[in-house]
Amino acid sequence: MYVFARSALYPPLRWGMQWTIEGAQLIPVRGPVILASNHVSYLDPLVLAYLADRRKRRVRFLAKAELFDKGVLGPMLRGAHQIPVKRGTSEAASSLDAAVDALRRGECVTVFPEGTISMDLDPMAGKSGTARLAQESGIPVTPVGLWGAQRILFKGRKPVWRTGVAETVVVGPPVAIAPGEDVRAATDRIMAAICTQVARAREIYPQAPEPGDDGWWVRPSETALLRSCGVAGDTP
Repeated sequence: MYVFARSALYPPLRWGMQWTIEGAQLIPVRGPVILASNHVSYLDPLVLAYLADRRKRRVRFLAKAELFDKGVLGPMLRGAHQIPVKRGTSEAASSLDAAVDALRRGECVTVFPEGTISMDLDPMAGKSGTARLAQESGIPVTPVGLWGAQRILFKGRKPVWRTGVAETVVVGPPVAIAPGEDVRAATDRIMAAICTQVARAREIYPQAPEPGDDGWWVRPSETALLRSCGVAGDTP
């Protein structure tokens, strides 16, 4: 399944988008790693998979369990051994166990701490699952900022399939989470690091709205600010 996805999906990503990637060297080429990013497009999982592939890494995603029930997507996710998260249930913790096991095998695990796409495109408050994963595994969280793919495929908007859209990815220094650290404080530190990378991604984004483009997808760097998880849900 991975070989199929790599051969079928990566060429359109590589050649169809205008890439700017900063800090990729912060992702180790071997050994366990947790990648955590903001979420602005349905294409973000593919963007992160492509990023990891540039470092010769395969990824294991924590994804909403309901996605595994989709007709086409479900078999693909299961075939690629992705990890379902049954949010809001007593079984949610089992997804963390599966992710910890993957990390102990030296794999690259990828998470979206916000849990869903941000409808206003600014980073949302994080869920605590990423911090818990870092605590249980002892692996720091590598923050990633993504910007651009929302122009192609965004929740609630008609897809705009076109080539040449810029995608900017910024990877930041790993964030270590202490075993006894409060998970909400740790979650805020993770999201603050992600916000920093998002702000940088927006700052260096190489394209502006063209004539006829209302620029709905544009946001200034200054609005990529931490929203504390103090009032956020507590599910992974």
